[in-house]
Amino acid sequence: MSDKPSVLFVCVHNAGRSQMAAAWLTHLAGDRVEVRSAGSAPAGEVNPAAVEAMKEAGIDMSAEVPKVLTVEAVQASDVVITMGCGDTCPVFPGKRYLDWKLEDPAGQGVEAVRPIRDEIKAHIEALITEIDAETARAEA
Repeated sequence: MSDKPSVLFVCVHNAGRSQMAAAWLTHLAGDRVEVRSAGSAPAGEVNPAAVEAMKEAGIDMSAEVPKVLTVEAVQASDVVITMGCGDTCPVFPGKRYLDWKLEDPAGQGVEAVRPIRDEIKAHIEALITEIDAETARAEA
């Protein structure tokens, strides 16, 4: 891992799950982790219900925009996390790949997005614990 670990969250539209995951990691890990998110077929905007659900948790992601997945983004990341959407992602040696099986919030209201938001937060908290442990081992 580099001096500052980097994580890339990937889903097809980069409008819901991957955006919430990136927002949670940025919020909870601060500047200890470099955070990216992208999609293979980015939507025109971030899911408004996801934006509202995150706002309720005190995180403003209203300025975020879906981004296209690039080979460079994967190469620049230590950990690549797909969001259970069967998305194909370039595979490079030395990268850690995870797939989080998460319900797709597309087309759902904020009530349905809240449990997805909370599940993502739990995954992020566990990820931060792992990253901190790996960083500590690397520094020892």
